[in-house]
Amino acid sequence: MTTQPMPADSRPEHIDNILSGLDRYNPETVSTFQDYVQYQCEHRTYDALANLALLKLYQFNPHLTKEETITNILVKALLVFPSPDFSLCLHLLPPNILDSATATDALSDAVRKLARLNELIESGGYREFWEAFEHDDMYADLVVDCAGFEESMRDAIAVQTNMIAREANKEMVQGWLNVSSEDLLAAVARYGWTVEGDLVKIPINKENEAKTTVFRESVSFGQFQNVIRRGYEQAV
Repeated sequence: MTTQPMPADSRPEHIDNILSGLDRYNPETVSTFQDYVQYQCEHRTYDALANLALLKLYQFNPHLTKEETITNILVKALLVFPSPDFSLCLHLLPPNILDSATATDALSDAVRKLARLNELIESGGYREFWEAFEHDDMYADLVVDCAGFEESMRDAIAVQTNMIAREANKEMVQGWLNVSSEDLLAAVARYGWTVEGDLVKIPINKENEAKTTVFRESVSFGQFQNVIRRGYEQAV
C-alpha cells in the first residue's frame, strides 16, 4: 500500500480546524501536530499541509523542536516522490543544515543522509537508493517509526515503473524493488506484472501505452505567395 496524500475531507476535524484558522501559528498546537505526525507514521497516511505547518512553527519556536518528528516528516515526504514535498520541508529547516562543515549535530547528519536518498529516488536511481539504504545502519533507525517504509517505497517505485515501461529486464526489476530472485515472482504479481523468460512484462495502461502524435499545419496559398514574392525580390 503506497503512502497517499491526505484529502482535505479525510483529515481529522481538529487538525482541519487548526489549519483553517489562526491557530496554525499558535505554538500551543505544536504537540497536537507532533502527535498527528506520529499518527501518519503508524497508519501510512500523509498530510503535507499539516507537516509543513509544524515545520513553520518550529522555525519561529526552535525551543519546541523535536528532532525525531523532523526526521519522520522527511521520511514521509520521501515516500511521495516525485513531488516537491521533500524540498519544501528542507526549506523550512535551518539554511546550513546540509553543510557538513558548519552543521555537525546529529539532526543535520540525519537530514543530509535523507537528502541523499531523496536525490537518488528523484533521479530514478532505484537500485542505488536501496544500496545506500542498506549499507548504512543509521537509515534503519531513521525509518523505524514509519510503518511499512520499505514496502511503501517498493509500491511507489512500482507506480512510476508502471507509467514508463511495458517490459523490463528481470535483474533490473529485482534491483529496483530490492527483492531476491526467489521473491521476484511474488513481488511482481502484487502489481499485476508477469515474468516471461528474462523479462518482466507490465500490462498496457493509459500512461505506458504508445500514442501516435499527428502534427498538422494549416498554411494558406496566400502565405506561399508572400514567401515566393520575397524570395524573388531578394534575388533581384
